[in-house]
Amino acid sequence: MANPFDLASKEKKIKENEAEQNGEHFWEDQKHAQLVIRETNSMRSLIDNYNKIDGELKEMDESTEELKTNFDKDLKDLVEEEYAETMKQFDSFEIQVLLSGPYDDHAAILEIHPGAGGTEAMDWAGMLYRMYTRWAERKGYKVTLLDYEEGEEAGVKSCSILLEGPMAYGYLKAENGVHRLVRISPFDANARRHTSFASVEVMPEFEDDMDIVIDDKDLDVVTMRSSGAGGQHINKTDSAVRIRHIPTGIVVFCQTQRSQLQNREQCMNMLKSKLLQLKIQENEKRMKDIKGEVKANEWGSQIRSYVFCPYTMVKDLRTGFEVGNINAVMDGDLDNFIFSYLRSQIS
Repeated sequence: MANPFDLASKEKKIKENEAEQNGEHFWEDQKHAQLVIRETNSMRSLIDNYNKIDGELKEMDESTEELKTNFDKDLKDLVEEEYAETMKQFDSFEIQVLLSGPYDDHAAILEIHPGAGGTEAMDWAGMLYRMYTRWAERKGYKVTLLDYEEGEEAGVKSCSILLEGPMAYGYLKAENGVHRLVRISPFDANARRHTSFASVEVMPEFEDDMDIVIDDKDLDVVTMRSSGAGGQHINKTDSAVRIRHIPTGIVVFCQTQRSQLQNREQCMNMLKSKLLQLKIQENEKRMKDIKGEVKANEWGSQIRSYVFCPYTMVKDLRTGFEVGNINAVMDGDLDNFIFSYLRSQIS
C-alpha cells in the first residue's frame, strides 16, 4: 500500500465517475451503477474530511502565530481545545484512509483450519472461531456460518464464516496468516506446555460485481446430505454442495442454506472470491519479486503468537505490537492489532 491517499488521483476519478453517471445509459446496469455511486461517495467523503482537517490546522497555525506576538490565555485554551478535537478527527480520518483499498468495503469470508496436532490444534481453531465471532458482535456485523465441521473431542476441523458489515474485509485482511498458541494443554494428563497452530484465510466476498469468468466444464460439482452444525437449516435432502475448481484445485463447500440452489450459489460466490484472492496474491508476489523482497509463505511463518504460559501475551510478529491482556483479545478485542498492521502497510 504505497500511497492509500492520492488526492489528485481521487479527484480525477470522481470527475470520471460523475461523467459516467451523466451518461444516457448509466442506469441500464443497476449493479454497476450502484458500485460507481458508492465509490464516488466514498472518495468524496475522504476528500471532504481531508479538506476540513487541513482548514482547521491552518486556522490553528494562524492562532499560534498570533499567540507568539500577543499572548492571550483564553485564546491559548481555545487553541488547545481545538487541537484536541482536530486530533480526534484525524484519528478517524486515518482509519478511513487505511480502509480505502479497492475491496475493503466488501463483506469478508473467513476460513479457519487447524494445523497438525490433533485435538489440541482443533481446540485452538475453535478458540479462534469464537474470537472472530465475538469481534464481529462488537462491530455489530452479521455473521453467517457457511461451513462448520466439529472436531472429534473439541474445537473444529474446519469452518467458514461470512462477516457482513462496514469495511469487513478491510479490517479482517489483517488477520490472514498462521496463528500460534502456547499454553498448558487441558488435554495433556501431564499438564505439559504445548504449541499449536491454526491458519486463518480471509477473502473479500464477491457476487456479480467482479470480472471473474468460470467455465462450467472446469467445475466438479458434488451434492450430498447436510450434516453437523446448522440447526433448523439442516435437512435430510441432498442440499449440501461441494465444488472443486479443476484448474486450480480450489474446493468450496456450503451446507447451511435451505436449498441446494442456495448452497450452490453461495459456493460459487466463495469460489469467485478465492480465485480473485489468488490473483491478488499473485500480483503481490510479483511486486515483491520486483522489489527483491523474499518472505516465506509456509506453515511456520506465523503472524501472531498467543502465549498463555509461562506468562500472558499476544504479540503480532509483523508489527511488534503486543498486549498482556490475552483474555480481552480472545474475547474479540482485536482493533489495535488490526490498526497497527494497516498502518505498517503504508510506506
